[in-house]
Amino acid sequence: MPWYAWLILVIALGSIVGSLLMLRDTAKKLPLTEEQLKRIHERNAEQDAKDNRER
Repeated sequence: MPWYAWLILVIALGSIVGSLLMLRDTAKKLPLTEEQLKRIHERNAEQDAKDNRER
């Protein structure tokens, strides 16, 4: 492969890795209240029960 093909390949991979690292660094947890967490856990339990009934 010619040198410029390697250069394009390295730039593309660097761009992908750099974007993923930047995305990881800027990700933040959602601040949820206790009531919201409780509702989420209840819905997850309901969906798990529904999935188990369907099997």
